[in-house]
Amino acid sequence: MENEMRSIGEMARDGGLSVSALRFYDRAGVLVPAWVDPASGYRWYEPEQLEEARLLARLRRAGMPLADIRLVLAGWAGADSELVRGLLDAHLHRLELELSDARSEFSTLRALLDRRENPMTSLTTATVRLSVPAAELAAALDSVRFAAGTDPELPMLGGILFDIEGEGLNTVATDRYRMAVARARTTGHGDFRVQTVVPLPLADAMRALLAGDESVHLVVDGDRVTLEAGDRQTAGQSIGHEFPDYRRLVQLPAGRRARVDTAAFRDALETGPVRAGETHKQDGEPCDLSVLRVTENGTVLVCDDGDGDDDQNNVAVNREFLLHALAAGARDELIVELSAPTAPLAIRRPDDADSFSILMPVRLED
Repeated sequence: MENEMRSIGEMARDGGLSVSALRFYDRAGVLVPAWVDPASGYRWYEPEQLEEARLLARLRRAGMPLADIRLVLAGWAGADSELVRGLLDAHLHRLELELSDARSEFSTLRALLDRRENPMTSLTTATVRLSVPAAELAAALDSVRFAAGTDPELPMLGGILFDIEGEGLNTVATDRYRMAVARARTTGHGDFRVQTVVPLPLADAMRALLAGDESVHLVVDGDRVTLEAGDRQTAGQSIGHEFPDYRRLVQLPAGRRARVDTAAFRDALETGPVRAGETHKQDGEPCDLSVLRVTENGTVLVCDDGDGDDDQNNVAVNREFLLHALAAGARDELIVELSAPTAPLAIRRPDDADSFSILMPVRLED
């Protein structure tokens, strides 16, 4: 009965915790039974403690440390919502960082496997010199610069990946919530693959040298990267961290495509409805959301507030990020590709399959 004391077995069954876990949390002072039989040592719990047990079980499944759980339970009991929300947000941020670190490590391991299987693959140790049309490299940098990260705890994202293979140079940038990829042609390089992460200040210095239609020379010598443009050059050290394996990240599920007039679509976003509020966050910062839908006739709609939030054809994205992606697309017409509400949105160029941006969706909350 809800109004009666619960035995430890009943509390375990209804609260989602094992009996041994309840004993451990008692000894740790996290969830202490209301009464312990002095003769048998058997633990009994008040009905009000069931909510705490269920909350504790959820927090443990989410991997929250015991010290933080103790604070959450205290804040929950004291109706201190600000404290509880702060602790939950901090733990989620830690999990995101740990996941990013894990992805980086696994990316490195895959690269090591690739090199074992193909000794002609190099990440940063090879010395190469190649030519790139200045206009193409400038366009590639302009296409991806907006998506680069600025989080000091994720230094590998604070630059632009130069991925050189065959007769092409892919430039890639991501801050975890968006990614941009663009390609430029190269000459003078062999088939083996070379990757180097160029820090943003050096990438910006390179961009400043790119003018006209002449080719420039890019030199990668170990961890040093140099761009030579006529009698001018800029050089610096690459970022000594492995970049995420972007080729795996851009393998998106097939979605609904719509060709849009870029200026008109931008105007619709800037003047159309947005969702705003503290519940919509990316990277801990509030953001305005645009909710999009591709109709059966291939038109992209900016949905009104509350218009079909449960519709599986609706995708919510950070409006500022989407506007940046449209500007970086640098075309009068672009292709918007949507899939499920939990799948990334893609912005593609009709005439260039190798240059595109993807944006992570934002979950709509009540």
